[in-house]
Amino acid sequence: MFHWDNGLFFNRPRLALDVRRRQPHAFVSHAHSDHIGPHELAYCTPATACLYRLRMGAHRQVRELHYRQPYDFGDVRLTAYPAGHCLGSAMVLIECAAGSLLYTGDFKLGESATAERAELPRADVLVMESTFGKPRYRMPPRAQTIGRLLQIVRDALARDATPVLHAYPLGKSQEATRILTHAGIPVLQHPAVYAVSQAYIQCGVDLGDVQPFDPRRAAGCAVVTLPQGAKQFRLPGIRRPVSIAVTGWAVDPATKYRWGVDYALPLSDHADFDELFEAVERVGASEIFCMHGPAEFVGHLQAAGFNALPVAGSYQKRMF
Repeated sequence: MFHWDNGLFFNRPRLALDVRRRQPHAFVSHAHSDHIGPHELAYCTPATACLYRLRMGAHRQVRELHYRQPYDFGDVRLTAYPAGHCLGSAMVLIECAAGSLLYTGDFKLGESATAERAELPRADVLVMESTFGKPRYRMPPRAQTIGRLLQIVRDALARDATPVLHAYPLGKSQEATRILTHAGIPVLQHPAVYAVSQAYIQCGVDLGDVQPFDPRRAAGCAVVTLPQGAKQFRLPGIRRPVSIAVTGWAVDPATKYRWGVDYALPLSDHADFDELFEAVERVGASEIFCMHGPAEFVGHLQAAGFNALPVAGSYQKRMF
């Protein structure tokens, strides 16, 4: 049904799944740079198509897959379902005579300010990402994290300091921006972030009072920029910055020291350890294959009675 060839492929008809090198036909689950490539034809949701073209060029050819609307691809049927990871993110259910396979891509089951909530159809085979596949990666309640974020930002503004959020330019930056603006806090964004935000707005996402960064307008605003260490993450003219990283990895208290920030808050766009188990239970697959996560997660699933294997080392047996 699937195999690995420096990337994941459905066998017949051949369909690349988030493969980064150029392919004739490729499903693109979302537009993060580690999931896209310069494909001849990309299959993705309309919002991902917009973001994909922003990143890969307006000339890229796409076949839009609307959520929950089946599309016949050769002798299989493809159906995209929301993944809850970022705008346009999708899982794909592939149905054929041999059975059904659900490929999750990156996903999150909880609430999002900018992405449709994840849906998990039933499938015979589940191929899932497992980024937070260690028990210590259990996120605190979302409301608690958002409350802490707003407190830090408002305290900084009250002290005439500038709260500066560090986040990935696609997804987390827009999530944090919408949280802040809907709480009445205007936001200025790094130019690279603002370009992505314009695509979000084009796709119908209300990001509120957001403008490109200008140091002359910084008073009373929060600033959203790139992660520490990214090229050109620094913005000129910021007075008394208070740096805040928003990342699921912040459940580890050492994250703020690794990232070199004043605060690190666990605002995640990936399923945590408990949500990964919930996903497995909801899909009800007889076989589960894990990728993009710690090897030990397979052992946790096996200990709970699931028929689980890592994609690496097992995919060669499923080339039918």
